[in-house]
Amino acid sequence: MPFEIVRNNLVNMEVDAVVNTANPNPVIDSGVDSEVHAKAGAELLAARKKIGYIDFGAAAITSGYGLDAKYVIHTVGPIWRGGSYDEEQILASCYRSSLALAKNHQCESVAFPLIATGNYKFPKSLALQIAVREISSFLIENEMQIYLVVFDKDAFELSEKLFKSVSSYIDENYIRSTMLEEYGNDSLHDSSLKTRWDSDRTTSGAQNEEDYKLLIEECVELSICAAPTVEAEELSEMLENLDAGFSETLLKLIDRTGRKDSEIYKKANIDRKLFSKIRNNLDYKPSKSTALAFAFALELDIEETQDFIGRAGFALSPSSKFDVIVEFFLINENYNIYELNEVLFAFDQPLIGA
Repeated sequence: MPFEIVRNNLVNMEVDAVVNTANPNPVIDSGVDSEVHAKAGAELLAARKKIGYIDFGAAAITSGYGLDAKYVIHTVGPIWRGGSYDEEQILASCYRSSLALAKNHQCESVAFPLIATGNYKFPKSLALQIAVREISSFLIENEMQIYLVVFDKDAFELSEKLFKSVSSYIDENYIRSTMLEEYGNDSLHDSSLKTRWDSDRTTSGAQNEEDYKLLIEECVELSICAAPTVEAEELSEMLENLDAGFSETLLKLIDRTGRKDSEIYKKANIDRKLFSKIRNNLDYKPSKSTALAFAFALELDIEETQDFIGRAGFALSPSSKFDVIVEFFLINENYNIYELNEVLFAFDQPLIGA
């Protein structure tokens, strides 16, 4: 996918350029700056001294030296002073300036840290919003693989309102669905069953998970055995009257929007090469992530999404935390795939896109 949030150490990213959160003066600062210089070697500081002072919100570029990246883009983030000193505008400028440099040097991939959230104390949730906004805006007009790299969960923070909303929806849907599957309809009304469920999960979770898997396998076997037989003539008729497949349906839905192909696949966080494969192969079988990405780009409602991904052999299930989060966004008509990926990342779920 063109934009991806990953958990890694920035200095280990194998990309064309890594973005370094630099001190405005040609000295080695702590945090990311220190790690970048440590791996790149003394030549990086010598090159940085030749550049001299870098203004807040501006960026400069050097070779990567000992890093796996070809270039280092040095940008100076704002020091947080309450938000009344153009901190947001300066941070946005850091991303725009860095991406412009990457583009001018024909970079095909670039890795960013969450700029200014360390020593400069910029609020993480607001920094994340600005980073996603600027990167996604850039990708509307440009082709580039961009990574937002966070070292651990402490370096990543959703807005409190969004986190609470999603957490509440998961509690009401995912947990209730799991209780229903394990203990039946009475579990939704019987507090003693909920206590038992909580106890089971904490004291003997592994055993319950194993029992649950065996139960699922038994149900699958029973459903297979109970499946009605289909005569050869009936099968032939069914095959002749198949609904349109995923690729054909996707192209029809894009035509329905009246928008360009590029607008849709970029909004879906899908790269041009993959979209070309889908367009040129009506039998293409996408991943669930890819199918859902296009559903969001097309702004389908939940029923339309179920039908659309069903053509690729997928469904949304209340027993999957991933699916429940996706459903939350669909029900709330929030089709911002980048914001969805922020939430999925925060809840340790796979991201949407290619």
